[in-house]
Amino acid sequence: MRFSYLNDKELTADPIREKTFASTTGIRSRHWEWILFGAMLLISDGLNIALGLRFAYLIRFELTLPFFDPRALTSIEYYEGLVILIIPTWLAVFLLRGLYRRENLLGGVREYHLLFEANTLAMIIVIAVGFFEPRIVFARGWILIAWFSAFFFTALGRFLLRRVAYFLRTYGYFLSRAVIVGYNQESAEMAEQLSDVRYSGLRLLGFISNHDNSIETEKKYRVLGDLKQLGDLIEKHRIDEVILTSSALSREDLLDIFEKFGTSDKVKLRISSGLYEIITTGLSVREFAWVPLVEVNKVRLTGSEQALKMALDYGLSIPLLILISPLLLFIALAIKLDSPGPIIHRRRVLGVNGKEFDAFKFRTMVVNGDAILEQYPDKKQELALHHKIKDDPRITRIGRILRKTSLDELPQLFNVLRNEMSLVGPRMITAPELEEYKKWGINLLTVKPGITGKWQVSGRSDVSYQERVRFDMYYIRNWNIWMDIQLLIQTIPAVLSKRGAY
Repeated sequence: MRFSYLNDKELTADPIREKTFASTTGIRSRHWEWILFGAMLLISDGLNIALGLRFAYLIRFELTLPFFDPRALTSIEYYEGLVILIIPTWLAVFLLRGLYRRENLLGGVREYHLLFEANTLAMIIVIAVGFFEPRIVFARGWILIAWFSAFFFTALGRFLLRRVAYFLRTYGYFLSRAVIVGYNQESAEMAEQLSDVRYSGLRLLGFISNHDNSIETEKKYRVLGDLKQLGDLIEKHRIDEVILTSSALSREDLLDIFEKFGTSDKVKLRISSGLYEIITTGLSVREFAWVPLVEVNKVRLTGSEQALKMALDYGLSIPLLILISPLLLFIALAIKLDSPGPIIHRRRVLGVNGKEFDAFKFRTMVVNGDAILEQYPDKKQELALHHKIKDDPRITRIGRILRKTSLDELPQLFNVLRNEMSLVGPRMITAPELEEYKKWGINLLTVKPGITGKWQVSGRSDVSYQERVRFDMYYIRNWNIWMDIQLLIQTIPAVLSKRGAY
């Protein structure tokens, strides 16, 4: 089968292309969508900053908490006047930090990171003005609470608006028209990853061929034209994003494309790494005798990122263990009374750089589980294929309750204290399971496995291995401290829903 070229009618009518590239009935890439969305964000931010400052006043003055100084100025009229001056300053900082620029919107945790920086900078400006202008007076407790509450409410407002935008993307709004230049295995995998329009923000129209037209390919991967037609195709289909597959293009092709379109204000050029499987841990560039060389990091988190993650792990794990210690003792006693055997089950798993360790869990199975499993050949086969069994005959009565509620994983908090696991991370795996990750396995062991993660909030055991790999790779590539916080918050409803817990 030869490459097939699409005309305008086929672009919106071909059912195979519709399914493959997750497109919608007609694209709506109007500039006014982003102007309207930016205006809604501006209004939302202004209202939420005001709400955050008013909430800070409530906590600082109206609740009359004993650890606040009662002699501070408490006039509500004074603080309302102060807020009127503060909000424009706050919004101006948001604007300067790029929080209304299209490339920084709908980006999830990256947007939260910018938002936190902007809130912090705005607060520093307010404090500085209060320091240099004696006529402006405010309580220190109020300003400290306002810092956190303003960030919380603005982040919540943007979260809700982003969910609305993700929903509208499925109907063709807030999407950029994109093509991939070059066709090979890497570009096919990129197309698969980018096919979810909600998160990619791209309506992938197809490929631009860099080969002779006689080259065969699967029918589902359609080609709009070849490299010679790139300029005409950009104009014809109003392309916004051109993604270059570096492993499919020659050096001369890449230089030629950048020479023609690198400075164009009509289209954005993006280039893949050519090593899609391993460029997950991050890169560092260093010049040797004016030659820039790229080095792939051996671990995903370094420096301040690692310090932030450890602070979150220890800052939550230690208080939580103290708080739930009576519950841990009660579960241990219930396990001992329910069936003979140890309280703790040790599972040999892989950590950072493939180092093995024992992951702790409350025992949920009988000690002679292997003998029982021999009586169920179908269950044994299910375990071999999927590394899990939905209705496992080896599980004890208490074990079934512990698994449904995820309480069996609480002892892994001690693994966190031993620096073997993290609160949030990829799902832990054994050495044999690593084969399931195939070429992606080299990335998986660059971070510590987590008690929870994207797989946990997305269905746990109901998630296929292919989906689990995709979730883990997304987490490793896009890690941010705000992603960990978001996933920790999402874990609570996921556990309460008991979806995929068996």
